[in-house]
Amino acid sequence: MALDRSNPNDLSAFWMPFTANRQFKQNPRMFVAAEGMFYKTADGRDVLDGTAGLWCCNAGHKRPRIVEAIQAQAAELDYAPAFQMGHPKAFELATRLRDLAPEPFDHVFFTNSGSESVETALKIAIAYQRAIGQGTRTRLIGRERGYHGVNFGGVSVGGIVNNRKYFGALLTGVDHLPHTHLPDQNAFTRGQPEHGAYLAEDLERIVALHGPETVAAVIVEPMAGSTGVLMPPKGYLEKLREICTKHGILLIFDEVITGFGRLGSSFAAEHFGVMPDMITTAKGLTNGVIPMGAVLATGAIHDAFMQGPEHMIELFHGYTYSGNPIASAAGLATLETYREEGLFQRAADMAGYWEDGLHSLADCPHVIDIRNMGLIGAVELEPIAGEPTKRAFQAFLDCYEKGVLIRTTGDIIAMSPPLIIEKAHIDQLFGTLRDVLMHLD
Repeated sequence: MALDRSNPNDLSAFWMPFTANRQFKQNPRMFVAAEGMFYKTADGRDVLDGTAGLWCCNAGHKRPRIVEAIQAQAAELDYAPAFQMGHPKAFELATRLRDLAPEPFDHVFFTNSGSESVETALKIAIAYQRAIGQGTRTRLIGRERGYHGVNFGGVSVGGIVNNRKYFGALLTGVDHLPHTHLPDQNAFTRGQPEHGAYLAEDLERIVALHGPETVAAVIVEPMAGSTGVLMPPKGYLEKLREICTKHGILLIFDEVITGFGRLGSSFAAEHFGVMPDMITTAKGLTNGVIPMGAVLATGAIHDAFMQGPEHMIELFHGYTYSGNPIASAAGLATLETYREEGLFQRAADMAGYWEDGLHSLADCPHVIDIRNMGLIGAVELEPIAGEPTKRAFQAFLDCYEKGVLIRTTGDIIAMSPPLIIEKAHIDQLFGTLRDVLMHLD
């Protein structure tokens, strides 16, 4: 069948995700190449990547080890089924992840995205409770302003209004904790805010309302990213862990953003010193190059399923591309790149310079809050009356025209650069953003 190439630049066919499609297609912003800290646009301009793609290109772009690994794997073994069959690199990557993770996490279940990792963790949580004789535990608890991907389970436990309101009733048996954003008490915080640990105690109210024997799991982002970079107050995660343990509830950390060095350690669980029962990952696992995710589970959770006849399937769940060979090769090369270049420690070392540069924007017009942790930062702008999101989106467009990529959520500017960022890049990023903010209406 001949391909119709009569109009190769037609933009109408692609329905773009999380995009103002009509606005974009009137004046497209196209990247055609990338290397290191920079994208290349269709008109030949360099654009500094202030967002690591979408929180995922932690090692920067066009990294030789990752490129070579993908090329070699595609030439050797392009695909192998993960059901009742295996290939070596999936097992090797699982072992490397186990060794990288904190001590309680002994097992890895591969997925293809953060959304799938969340769905997998939620299903494992409910199935685990049934496996240990707690089959009445089916209720799931998320958090307001939480983001856990876009599948039905993740949207149900998530708490971002626009992600929920268009899609009907979603899953039943879900409740939500209050979010941790207290701007009146914690504005312009550097690192963890002082106020708000008491918000975790609302979990006791929810458990009492439904009965602890009905609750399977609580899922939270240890640091909420996509909703606008919300930090956990000091003592908050510790309190959640304490209450979950008390009532036999599993605690899941969604580390799709915070995993793989973003806060200066392998995982946020290590950074905060609080161990959940499962960790969901994706994004930085393969440096964003190939879709892949993973759920890290403790030995206790895994072993609860390893019962009955050995020829029987223990968990009726999985994906066609679980542990895909090319994705596994990319994951191994990504972890090796992190290790060789000490990028997690580099993020920790650069965090102070990043923090100072970010907070230097506090005097800019319309800035009502700034917050940061590791190599993540947010600048919250006062909304234009009657036109929410417009001011931040204009900042996004203006920064792009001046050669810097940021991202926005509502009227919040969020930044999370590749961990290879230099001080000169930080100066360029915040210098450009200052110029843009000083001229915003």
